[in-house]
Parts: sequence; C-alpha cells; structure tokens
Amino acid sequence: MPNLSQLKRERMLAFLQKIKDEHRDDDDMLIALGEIESELTSKKYGLVWEQHEEAVDVMMRDNVPVFTEVPEREITAAPGQGYNFILEGDNLHSLRLLEKTHKGKIDIIYIDPPYNRGGNDFRYEDTFVEKQDGFRHSKWLSFMESRLRIAWQLLKSDGVIFISIDDFEMGALRMLCDDVFGEAFFLCNIVWQKRYSRENREAIGDAHEYILVYAKDKLKFKENRHLVPMSEEQAKVYKNPNNDPKGRWRAVPMTAQGYRPNQMYPIVDPKGGVHYPPEGRCWSTIEPEFKKLLAQGRIYFGKNNDSQPNTIRYLSEVEGVVPWTWWNNEDVGHTDEAKKELYAILGKTNNFETPKPVRLIKRILEIASNPDSLILDFFAGSGTAGQAVLEMNKRDNGNRRFILCTNNEANICEEVTYERIRRVINGYGKQAGLPANLQYYRTDVVPMDDEYLSDTLLEHIREMIQLEHGVKIDGSQYLMVMSDEEADELQTHWGEYKGVKAIYASKEVLFTTEQNALFAGVEIHTIPDYYFNFELKEVGETW
Repeated sequence: MPNLSQLKRERMLAFLQKIKDEHRDDDDMLIALGEIESELTSKKYGLVWEQHEEAVDVMMRDNVPVFTEVPEREITAAPGQGYNFILEGDNLHSLRLLEKTHKGKIDIIYIDPPYNRGGNDFRYEDTFVEKQDGFRHSKWLSFMESRLRIAWQLLKSDGVIFISIDDFEMGALRMLCDDVFGEAFFLCNIVWQKRYSRENREAIGDAHEYILVYAKDKLKFKENRHLVPMSEEQAKVYKNPNNDPKGRWRAVPMTAQGYRPNQMYPIVDPKGGVHYPPEGRCWSTIEPEFKKLLAQGRIYFGKNNDSQPNTIRYLSEVEGVVPWTWWNNEDVGHTDEAKKELYAILGKTNNFETPKPVRLIKRILEIASNPDSLILDFFAGSGTAGQAVLEMNKRDNGNRRFILCTNNEANICEEVTYERIRRVINGYGKQAGLPANLQYYRTDVVPMDDEYLSDTLLEHIREMIQLEHGVKIDGSQYLMVMSDEEADELQTHWGEYKGVKAIYASKEVLFTTEQNALFAGVEIHTIPDYYFNFELKEVGETW
C-alpha cells in the first residue's frame, strides 16, 4: 500500500531542490528554503507537538548555571554518614548540573510532575497554563521532554524511573516516554487507588492515578527487585483447618505451564486414583522431588483425598509476594492520609495541596531500592520522597541518600520541602527524629561575559564536589587543595589533622614524593574538568 503522505512530501522536496538550484547564489533564499525543508522532513508520526522554548533555556545560553550553598540550612545530625541534598531553583537548571556530577550514578528516580489539569498546577514562563490555552499540551510536553532526556542519562545501567501522573496527560506521557526512553524499556503502568471514599462530584468518580515505570535493564530489574510484604487480605487465604502444628497454610496447584518430559509422570492419590497434568501443562517438580514432598506431608489431595495434587505452602515460609500493578490504598495510602501526614509535621497552615503518602513512596523503595541506593526526585514538592528514604533507612539500618529538586514558588522549598525534612530529621511533636545529614543549595548563574569567569566559577567548585561525593568539605575530614602552595601548607600542618578521609585536589597540584607518602591511606581525588571546562573553552579560558 503506497504511503501517500511520503509521496507528497517527496514531490515537494523535489520542487524545493529545483528552486534551490535556481537560487544557489542567494544565501538568504537558501537559508529560508533549508528551514522549509527541515520542517518537511521532521517527524510526522507518533507523538508530534509544537516545540516551546523556556526562559531558563534562553537564560543558560549566555550564563553558566551554578549552585550556591546556603550554610545556615545545613543539618548535621548523623556524623560519619553521607549527605542528602535539597536543590532550590528551576529543576532544569539543577538537572543540567546533575548531568555533570551524577551521569550514570542514580539508582531510582521518582517524580510527581504537574498534571496539567489547567488552573494553578502547571506554570510555564511564570504564568499558569489554563485549560483554554490551545498550546497547553505542547507546552507541557516540551517542558517534560527536556527534563526526561536528562533524567534518563542520570540513571545507572540498572536504574529505574517512576513517574506519577493522572488521566489528563497519561496518554501523552506514555508516548513521550516511549520516544525519550525507548518503548523497549517500558516496565509497567501501576494503578494507585488514591481515594478511600467515593467521589460523587463527577459522572463517574475518579479514584485512581498512575505510576509509569521504565527500567534501563528490565532483566536486571527483575533479578534485583524485592518482594513486597503480604497484605492482611492476601494472608486470609492461609488457613489451618486440620490444626497443623506448623500453622496456617494454603494449597497451591502442583502444575506449571509448558511441557517437560521429566515432569509428566503419573501420580496416585490415597484412594488409588491416577492423575496426570492438565493439557498444556506439566507437574511443577520432577518425580523424586514430588516423592520427597509426599513423605514430608507437603502434598494435599483435597478434602476427600481424591483430587489433583497440590503442594502445601505455609504462611510462615512466605517472605513476601511479587509486586503487581494494582496498588490499593489499604497497602500504600491515599491522598487524605498524605495531607494528614503533612499537617502533623507542618500544621494545617502549610500551602501544599497535593502531597503523596509516605507509604506510596516507601512501596517503590521496598521494590526497587537497596540499603545504599541514591534516589532523585526533581519535582520534590512537599518532600515526601525524602521522608520515605529516611524511614526506610530506619527500618533496615540502610544508608540510602536522596537529592530533592524543587523551585521556591510561594516559598515551597524553604517552608515546606526543607522544613518538613528538617523536622523529620530532628523530630516533631512526640515523633522521634530520624538522624541524617543535609545540605541546601540554591541555583544561580554566572554571566559568560564575566571578566573573571574562571575565578568566579572556581568559587562554586566546592558545591559540585560535595554534591557528587555526598560529603561536606569541612577542612577536617574532607579537604580541598587548589595549588602547590596549599599542598605545602597541608604538609607542614599534617600532624594537626586527625581522621582525614579524602583530599580533593586541582589537576594543577603536583604532590611531591614526600607528600604522597605522608598522605598515604587517604583517598585523593582529582577535581575533574567536566564541572565547567566546556563553558570555559567556549570563551577561550581554562583553569
């Protein structure tokens, strides 16, 4: 079947080429024709939208994004542990810098982006995008695409991203993610039951949201993912009708899909009946293993001892269940629970309307995280992800760390995100604290035409080192050496330092043989060029 659109496009391109040949000496005409040709050959299938440019993109053309530490917001409540970070400012700005420090280093990304319902949930170019805006979907897609492309690069080779969304942009987001990440990396679409009471205001009550999940390596994710705790409802199927001393149990059909010759043997029940696997299936175990289970009393032939064989599984032996895509509010919480959690920490005067319940994020961490995982949330909002990480660490004595990015619109970052994490760390009301360390950065820019660009950027190197390594350059355990003179000074006073763990040195520093021997046993890291080298080269400077 001929592609009529393609044939039409080819005719138009041929005509354009003819015009080009006739105006080969007219540069302005050739530029204009080139732009028309580019439009004709651009993507014409799948998800197509009008591209929009953000003010932050324009700003970063002539300015270098940097972080500036806010020392008065630092929290050190867990000496010896790594640092978590809150990054205040436009998250695209933060992501561009994280691309330098954390490319391929993030284990889990969870985001809860604006849902673009129209009204006050999605701001674009400092203006809320209304339902009547004819380009609201295009603006949202442009906004999301630029951030998701960077996010995918930040994930480890076995990393995974979870994205909350509702019906307003679910279809568009799925297509966008397939385009940005690749359809082959789609893992699942989780349905979260967000309400516990019926919604009566609509024709059909809205009771759910979604969490789209994409994994860098689906096979690795399956190997590494964890089981989830069994719910009370799931445990109800385990009973003990015969007062078995081993406790509650359930009968599991002893068949498996497929055909394996050594799993097709006859089984005789206690009443003499002979059983074979149903058509298209085989027994789930080989005959010697079946006989062993039979001798152990682990085979059940039904109440009358004349049914197909089942294996007996005891509740006490079940470590958990394989997660599935239906997450009910009894297991992972609901929106009212989330609001009550935030009220308990910040009081009812806080101005954040759409938090997620901590149990929801903890379920994600239960499935996908390990005790030393690094978690990124670049739409951090009320900071639920940070609290969930700290609670998980308390549960299993883990060392997970988080990076939270959010803007400070209506003082959200300062008064909600940071304040929530501060109180969770230090304790609030009758709730004991969850000790952790935290640094707080603000995004900033340095003009490319700064007369002293190299020196100005050097002033922000400390923040990049701390962020990349999760440490605090404190002049005690973690040191920064930027010149040979500073190295000599460190050598002179080395006897005064106790417990130095790492030295971060400029590539221009050449430690002497004596210094290398003196600093043996201490990690020495060379400060990398990739922090700001590209920007310096653009203006003909270097360090």
